[in-house]
Amino acid sequence: MAQYHQFDALVIGAGGSGLMSALYASKSVNTAVISKLYPTRSHTGAAQGGISAALGNMEPDKWEWHAYDTIKGGDFLCDQDAVDILCKEAIHAVIDLEHMGLPFDRTPDGKISQRRFGGHTNNETKKPVMRACHAADRTGHMILQTLYQQCIKNNVRFFDEFQMVDMITVDGACRGIVAVELNTGELHVFHAKAVMLATGGFGKVWKITSNAHSLTGDGPAIILRKSLPLEDMEFYQFHPTGIYKMGILLSEAARGEGAVFINDKGERFMERYAPTMKDLASRDVCSRSIYKEVRAGNGIGGKDYVYLDFRPDRINKYLEADGSSRRVDAEYIETRLPDIIEFVRVYMGIDPITEPVPIQPTAHYAMGGIPTDLDARVLADEKGTVVEGLYAAGEAACVSVHGANRLGTNSLVDLIVYGRRGGIHMAEYAKQVDFKLIGDDAHKAAEDTLNAIRNNAGSEHPGQIRKELQMHMDEHVGVFRTQEKLEEALEEIHRLKERYRHIHIDDKGRRWNTDLMEAWELGCLLDLAEVTAVSALAREESRGGHYREDFPNRDDQNFLKHTMVWSDNRITYKPVRIGRYQPTERKY
Repeated sequence: MAQYHQFDALVIGAGGSGLMSALYASKSVNTAVISKLYPTRSHTGAAQGGISAALGNMEPDKWEWHAYDTIKGGDFLCDQDAVDILCKEAIHAVIDLEHMGLPFDRTPDGKISQRRFGGHTNNETKKPVMRACHAADRTGHMILQTLYQQCIKNNVRFFDEFQMVDMITVDGACRGIVAVELNTGELHVFHAKAVMLATGGFGKVWKITSNAHSLTGDGPAIILRKSLPLEDMEFYQFHPTGIYKMGILLSEAARGEGAVFINDKGERFMERYAPTMKDLASRDVCSRSIYKEVRAGNGIGGKDYVYLDFRPDRINKYLEADGSSRRVDAEYIETRLPDIIEFVRVYMGIDPITEPVPIQPTAHYAMGGIPTDLDARVLADEKGTVVEGLYAAGEAACVSVHGANRLGTNSLVDLIVYGRRGGIHMAEYAKQVDFKLIGDDAHKAAEDTLNAIRNNAGSEHPGQIRKELQMHMDEHVGVFRTQEKLEEALEEIHRLKERYRHIHIDDKGRRWNTDLMEAWELGCLLDLAEVTAVSALAREESRGGHYREDFPNRDDQNFLKHTMVWSDNRITYKPVRIGRYQPTERKY
């Protein structure tokens, strides 16, 4: 038998969007958070560089400029009404965090300090603008700590190290979830009026990734298994500055402070690809440019990486060449980028103050995910049918503020703005409805699934299947894609899914059975890899993070639309909501 719990509002995931949702829901209804990690270990803590808002503290800025940059950065696939909400409410959201106690860096006159970030511009001068509000280079960590404290203050109930393995639906409506208590192996049924999925991304589909081991797309995968669609899964962002071979992220904040890319010849090559924004062009442009340099034989020592150069004496030369009067020294770099500097020293044995740093693009962020409306309610189809009682926010969701490519710092904005909107709406919904019956066997499907994995007597090892999946995704569904590569990826994924049916695990126990849970997570990764490749194969154009070498141009006539994909690989489309900005050519 499973243990039983009941809450008005239930949030799955304790990252930025989950905590923000829980905080605002808890202001009026009984709220709980389920997290497979201790909350402050959630992946929001890895967000380094900042959270954007058009505060105008350092130089003139407008939320409309932020909106345009977001839409342009998303290659015009963003839903523009959602973007307007994001950029307007970002200003209040950042001030809200400040009032909660988040220790932002300050200007000499006490205002929140801001720095430049890729793709963020003054839309009149077309020059980079200081828009990213920051707490050194650990902004996400500070957001997590601040929101967790506020949730504790608000009496949110936390179930730490509980992993969701199923969602309870009755007559098409969400009524709760089933989770495993990792410490005991026991199943728990959480009955709720409203459920928020804030489970994060699925970067572990790829080998070279900035994502933590826990980011396996549990929420989106469960959505697929409930015969609901995912949106825009072909759009996955590869961040240009991952530590070579490891994928650990070096924040765009480094380039915001003046660092640049250089090739084997010592050239600052982004001047060729983005003459105005240069090294602060959008992430998709920078990642493709790095690989173009490698293909041209300009990788360092002929290998598949380039350098990120933030030696202070070199930065000053780059700043001077750009016409900036600003100058930096080692103390300034150490103060503004302490974690990044430490990462390089620890993981690479390099001192970035005196040596250039080897970097390569790393799988970083899902623009697609669970489709939602402007209040974070999950949608059941391309027509906008709402799934009663079900919400999603953060990287697990797709309200489509990021379109085909997310701008740096907009992930934290998304977490806070749409996490808050979802929390407010789910509380209002919960106050209007009664608990609906779910049945005594609500845990049975999850129990059968886990027992099938635990007792399977096959010969395949889940770790080997996961390793091969990641290798194929890196090779065939990476920065550059073709029909041939994508078809080969799908063939391999189908073979791996067949092998997955014949897995075995060594640990048959109950407590802390990571063997069992990682095998279950592998099923999520395989499902998400398949719909990602299917969606990428169907989109015969290049847009944002999705680049087809066999279809190198953007095709607004045929593909200015969102992809909706189901578990049976069926695809439908829905139109992009265009506002005041018509699609134009992206120039950086």
